[in-house]
Amino acid sequence: MTVHRMTCEARPGRIGPLATLPVFLALDGKRAVLAGGSAAAAWKAELLSAAGARVDVYAEEISDELRMIAAGPPRGEIMVHQRACKADDLKGAAVAVGAFEEEAGAASFVQAARAAGVLANVVDNPALSDFTLGAIVNRSPLVIGISTDGAAPVFAQTIRAKLEALLPRGFAAWALAAQSWRAAVKASGLTFAARRKFWQRFTAHAMTHAENEPMDADFERLIAEIQGHEAAEHGSVTMVDAGSGDAELLTLRAVRALQSADVILFDERVSHDVLDFARREARKLLVSSGSGRSTEQDDINALMTGLAKKGKHVVRLTGGDPSGSLHGIAVEEMPASSTAVPASSVARSGAAA
Repeated sequence: MTVHRMTCEARPGRIGPLATLPVFLALDGKRAVLAGGSAAAAWKAELLSAAGARVDVYAEEISDELRMIAAGPPRGEIMVHQRACKADDLKGAAVAVGAFEEEAGAASFVQAARAAGVLANVVDNPALSDFTLGAIVNRSPLVIGISTDGAAPVFAQTIRAKLEALLPRGFAAWALAAQSWRAAVKASGLTFAARRKFWQRFTAHAMTHAENEPMDADFERLIAEIQGHEAAEHGSVTMVDAGSGDAELLTLRAVRALQSADVILFDERVSHDVLDFARREARKLLVSSGSGRSTEQDDINALMTGLAKKGKHVVRLTGGDPSGSLHGIAVEEMPASSTAVPASSVARSGAAA
């Protein structure tokens, strides 16, 4: 049996139905229209300004909260017009947001916005809105949006609170550093594979040094490591034992291996939930039924080694104990120069790697 005959490339998993499409709008320097002067409208004005929009507010009555935010906007200028919003006011706007107490006024506002070719949102009325504004975790330029499609706003706020506790404030500084260093990395002369390795190491460093301020010395050290590391230009083989197949038991090392792989060789006992952790660009090859026949294993070893010698980062993902007795993922990395990859190289252990 040849390697060519026994391999079968798995198609990427299909995404499930979405209630809404998550979209992040670039509003810096663009005009936004806000109809309404209530406290609820004030929060929307602050949000639009924080995103860099120039906000024109139209309302006959202006709340103290809105006046205070307009006097000291977080970013984009907020102009208050103490009159009702007219259809002509919507022309040239990137987005329009309305805060209305009556359904008729909201419907009329949305109709006028759509006639002007402007996406509209009505506060607390997702049925009338072209888009919704969910709960936000702000580590800008790292921004996380959470939506329940208007079904359970309190649920979204609870999830936001949990994410706030999980994500250090220092992530904002590292995300800014990534933004400012990207051009330098691209101009460094590193290959595509080496640049990806840089960002993997950058991410690992940021995760463990979240409260430290990023310094130029961090950038220089990471670049030097990649430039001087022969493995940046060569492939590798990582053996991952998926245990019982429960994706929730994946260790961080296993997840990192899947997310950095160019090619993943897996058998039928590996669940789709585990494969979902792989980056979408990775090739996923079904190479074994898990029978363990020596001829089959020899072919798989040859395939792994051949791919690695071509500079690919290969993950061999095996299904483990179907009884579920394993409670972790065993990970073992080998250099591309390995001429053979023994089947016994994966430790079947319950200890997290």
